Amino acid sequence: SFEIFPVVYLANPDNPMGSWWPAERVVAFAQALPETTLLVLDEAYCETAPRDALPPIESLIDKPNVIRARTFSKAYGLAGARIGYTLSTPGTAQAFDKIRNHFGMSRIGVAAAIAALADQDYLKEVTLKIANSRQRIGRIAADSGLAPLPSATNFVAVDCGKDASYARAIVDRLMSDHGIFIRMPGVAPLNRCIRISTAPDAEMDLLAAALPEVIRSLAAT
Repeated sequence: SFEIFPVVYLANPDNPMGSWWPAERVVAFAQALPETTLLVLDEAYCETAPRDALPPIESLIDKPNVIRARTFSKAYGLAGARIGYTLSTPGTAQAFDKIRNHFGMSRIGVAAAIAALADQDYLKEVTLKIANSRQRIGRIAADSGLAPLPSATNFVAVDCGKDASYARAIVDRLMSDHGIFIRMPGVAPLNRCIRISTAPDAEMDLLAAALPEVIRSLAAT
């Protein structure tokens, strides 16, 4: 017979909304779980989050029922290499190793990850640019009468204030009329929002010009 153990998945910061929990709440949640419940803590956006959003490594590293998952696909910009790693106790790592894809990373990918870790000056530069772009997205959205939500990621979720059809119309008009690709959550009630990724200033200039035009055109229909 097989024993079935529950798994709790928590993304902090969250995708697709960009929200986050403070570190002490995450630690308290992990400590309150039964030892037979596995907590998978998705920290894909940890580099772009406030420092107080991330539990210190030592606060959870001795808990065998916690796996913290991280990636080089976001702030480090190595999405095509598909490089990820986990933080856990040695025993949990050995158990996880039995089911992972053993041929999932190439030597080139590993070399890229090591080089990325060594270039922390670049990471600081990128995360600063992301933070500045988040602020600009917020201003652009607010100027168009939309409500940007606080974000700890490399995107900003924007509440369009109506329903999913309205949010979808904004997404479609930005793409069809201006060649600007954004996304939106697919599940109600989150799908009344749109999700705009951070980008260089030139792309932000295009958004600043296009978004209010799209809002005006939808108001006229």
